[in-house]
Amino acid sequence: MNSEIGTPTKKEERRVFILLAVFMAPILSIGLVASYGFVIWMSQLILGPPSH
Repeated sequence: MNSEIGTPTKKEERRVFILLAVFMAPILSIGLVASYGFVIWMSQLILGPPSH
């Protein structure tokens, strides 16, 4: 256990990095692209397709 409360260990830092890099970044990027696609799809349903 750390002598100072709130100071992360190397093991905790590695675990958080893996969580962010391996799991959260792909999930957030897929969610962002999917939500953007959904917004475009709904706007085309309401406003119609883009015209030239």
